[in-house]
Amino acid sequence: MIFGFAVTVAVAATLVALWSFVQSARNRLPDNPLLIALAVLELLLVAQLVIGIVLLAGGDRPGSLATYLAYLIGCLVVLPVGAAWALAERSRSSTVVLGIACLAIPVMVLRLNEVWSGATA
Repeated sequence: MIFGFAVTVAVAATLVALWSFVQSARNRLPDNPLLIALAVLELLLVAQLVIGIVLLAGGDRPGSLATYLAYLIGCLVVLPVGAAWALAERSRSSTVVLGIACLAIPVMVLRLNEVWSGATA
């Protein structure tokens, strides 16, 4: 994995999470700017997937291929599920759900990098 890109994804996800929590504290529903930020974050995750696949195709191998692929694909699923939940029930708590989904991304990206560098536990 490209460490600098992973840090960028993690920082972006953390910022969107903070924004979401601030929106919730202000008793705001998920609005278009927040949803656009989620879409941009999802595009970064798609780019991370492409980078991961290109590195695998180039012959590089993580410590555990199955775990690596699970985290790589799992990162893509978290935000759409959180957004679907938030849009199905537009309320203050749905904004918190988006924040929690965004906070899951840095954790998954960190674990993805650990698996890439050879940590299997």
